[in-house]
Amino acid sequence: MPLPFDSTISSEQQLRDLVGVPADRSKLKERPALDVHSRAFIARSPFLLMSTCGADGRCDVSPKGDPPGFVHVLDDRRLVIPERPGNKRLDGMVNLLANPHVGLIFLVPGRQETLRVNGRAWITADPDLLARMAMHGKTPLLGIGVEVEQCFLHCPKAFIRSQLWKHDDWPSADALPSMACVLHDQIRPAGVTVEDYEREVEEGNRKRLY
Repeated sequence: MPLPFDSTISSEQQLRDLVGVPADRSKLKERPALDVHSRAFIARSPFLLMSTCGADGRCDVSPKGDPPGFVHVLDDRRLVIPERPGNKRLDGMVNLLANPHVGLIFLVPGRQETLRVNGRAWITADPDLLARMAMHGKTPLLGIGVEVEQCFLHCPKAFIRSQLWKHDDWPSADALPSMACVLHDQIRPAGVTVEDYEREVEEGNRKRLY
């Protein structure tokens, strides 16, 4: 069966021949634990992306967000991410049950660097730990505990190229159809209007964040 793309790369040597090797600084910046700079970045981050992979090799990336400091750093090797109410798909958590390896990217608004953290994760229901992550009087049912194995700042080139934080270049709010409109078009529910979906999404965002 032919490959879906032409001129594919099939070995690390081919990659290195084409791109080269990292500079010493890129290798030496890697830490096996959270140092003072990593902890400061996490404390100011209101948003992260969590990457997981299931037993079948299928990958998932899930966004997590809350006020800065929502990720609790327990010590230099361990952190905990609260699991807030969502759509109950639990794709990432189901993956973790089969494969505990996890990758995290922390963002700080306006900063063009990101913090990458890789390690092993567990799903925790520890009541004392979860109580520390309560928001607006609501305690999360679960949390994701991560044992850090690798941690480093990622360079800002992707953010510079994308101009992600340049407000003047942001598209207008109506440049794309609303989520309710997309869902209605994809699902085509009988007897339900786009306006019904709009109200349901708005109510969920207003009442069921925690």
